[in-house]
Amino acid sequence: MDDHSLLAAQLRPTATRPLLGLTILVVEDSRFSCDAMRLLCLRSGARIRRADCLKSARRHLQVYRPSAVVVDLGLPDGSGAELISELAVTVPRVDVILGTSGDSFGEEVALAAGADGFLAKPVHSVLAFQTAILSALPPERQPNGPRLVSDDPIHPDPLAYRDDLAHAADVLDDRDDERMLAYVTQFLRGVAGSAGDTVLQRAAEDLADARARGTPVQSTLARVAGLVQDRLSARIAI
Repeated sequence: MDDHSLLAAQLRPTATRPLLGLTILVVEDSRFSCDAMRLLCLRSGARIRRADCLKSARRHLQVYRPSAVVVDLGLPDGSGAELISELAVTVPRVDVILGTSGDSFGEEVALAAGADGFLAKPVHSVLAFQTAILSALPPERQPNGPRLVSDDPIHPDPLAYRDDLAHAADVLDDRDDERMLAYVTQFLRGVAGSAGDTVLQRAAEDLADARARGTPVQSTLARVAGLVQDRLSARIAI
């Protein structure tokens, strides 16, 4: 067996690693969610590349063509739906385009933009992750035979959640920027939900509701900022 044949054999999907040979670009601004994706890819055999914003993702896609792209809908420099729409009409097309979000309307937005499927946050199930990727692959790219999946939930690094909180605290320092306030509200709602931090998640949801109604947000915003600082000061990740 020559070197090329040996490499091909090593990258052939197996029952326990059905995504072997695939490269997945994850466009995600949350380090906690990125770590979850890293663990899901590791268990599935896929290689992972990461981008934390639309600009970074577009720069990456000028150089590399991944097998699949997983795009968060809420990014610091715009909506992930924009990137999904671009990828859906690019020739040659990426085999798999998935949207991901913790918002209830996220799936509808992602599919309308041209995504092949959707992953609802938090994404902690190996089986759900693999199924979303494999079901969207062209028939000739799908592995044959059964899959042997241990669907024990993955556990992202709590320190990654702390990094997300530190990022949110930096953004909250500039509360007069309406665009960034909208961004950090959805960011905290998503990462707190993924981390199981229900108190902070509810506070972020209250802030989102107040903004949507057009009512004063100062007290709710102060509560959210206080919760973030409490967690950072106490060095509690979750």
